[in-house]
Amino acid sequence: MGFVAPAHSIRSGRLSGRPQKRLTDQRVSRRWSFLPSAPQRLRALADGNWRSSTTTTTTVPSRSSSAVKSAADVGTAALAWERLAFDFVPTSCYVKSVWRADTNSWSPVEEVHYGPHGEPVMPVHIASTALHYGQSVFEGLKAFACADRHVRLFRPRENAARLERSARRLNMPVVPPELFMEAVQRCVLRNCEYVPPYGAAGAGGSLYVRPLLFGSGGRIGLGPADEYTFLVLVTPVGNYYRGGLAPVTAYITTEYDRAAPRGVGHVKVAGNYAADLKPSMEAKARGYPINLYLDAREQRYVEEFGTSNFAGIRYLDERGDRYVYVTPWSESVLAGITNRTLMELTQLEGMAVEHRPVTLDELGHFDEVFATGTAVVITAVDQVVRGERVIPIGRTTGSGHVGPVAQRLYRQVRAIQTGEAPDPAHWTHLVI
Repeated sequence: MGFVAPAHSIRSGRLSGRPQKRLTDQRVSRRWSFLPSAPQRLRALADGNWRSSTTTTTTVPSRSSSAVKSAADVGTAALAWERLAFDFVPTSCYVKSVWRADTNSWSPVEEVHYGPHGEPVMPVHIASTALHYGQSVFEGLKAFACADRHVRLFRPRENAARLERSARRLNMPVVPPELFMEAVQRCVLRNCEYVPPYGAAGAGGSLYVRPLLFGSGGRIGLGPADEYTFLVLVTPVGNYYRGGLAPVTAYITTEYDRAAPRGVGHVKVAGNYAADLKPSMEAKARGYPINLYLDAREQRYVEEFGTSNFAGIRYLDERGDRYVYVTPWSESVLAGITNRTLMELTQLEGMAVEHRPVTLDELGHFDEVFATGTAVVITAVDQVVRGERVIPIGRTTGSGHVGPVAQRLYRQVRAIQTGEAPDPAHWTHLVI
């Protein structure tokens, strides 16, 4: 059983308690109700009025944490937005909270500013369980400057729920949903000048948000740490498709497996991505920008791309106005939030979704195939290579054109994220 950290009592401003078998979101919310709610704290933070006697904030004179941030600060960083890629760009600060075994509690969220020269570094115990045993899980989501001049996060509570699943699988203390939301919102708010402006001025960019939970306590024998750190960092990233959507060729990796049945493929564990580094680099060296994995047991079923979920589209008419959305089910596949969004949009259009095992033999029968993920939303695939065999996808193989369903779904997601379209499912979350 994994640790469940939060709890039955408030001690010195910390959320604390004993490990429980299960802890519902409702119970977490009740425990947090002893303190001001996360929205109340964030409003106070925006007004410059939030002060916690138990929170230690590291500051430097030029980056005061007491500075009031508002919508007018969004996009004011001295950056060439049109040149942003998907890389790390230092901002003003990150935020963190620390869980310790002796109190069984999470400390209040604190802001930690980068060094006097912007160094994005932090001290870590030389024997931390993250370094020695890979006890590290993370999330990825984005904040967007919207058409109405507000900044919104896209589906952050889904990320909070997935981080909880990942933590439980690696026997780590759970980050309560309200703590997750406070940390994410606070980090975006404090770095709002790094949110690329809405529209052409920001070149279609966004603020990438990376929540990270890792074993920071030292331990040489195999076992859980006595300390865990939850931090959130942000970095501005560019629009992956500045020149418009373009299809790619995917390479099926047969020399390696992404994840084993009953392993950790279904959760967002750092080691999953380390294991993909060599296969993905080998695919790129062969000229293929993305790689596709099959199931580890039989090498017969499609699982997912190296860093993205797989989706196949089967037309029910000539132009794809009516279609079926097919995505693999497997105990080794990560439940992608973007993929879930696309499935739900498909259902809102009245179309069918099939979440089931997908055989390799089906690949050539799809009218469209694409990878789905936070970084790009959709990457269209017009052919797949396995050894010497080339599997064409749909009717536009090699044409450089993206299918109509991928285009339509991509535009719909982007429009909701940036406030250009209604958000009937309430996927976006207002920050400022």
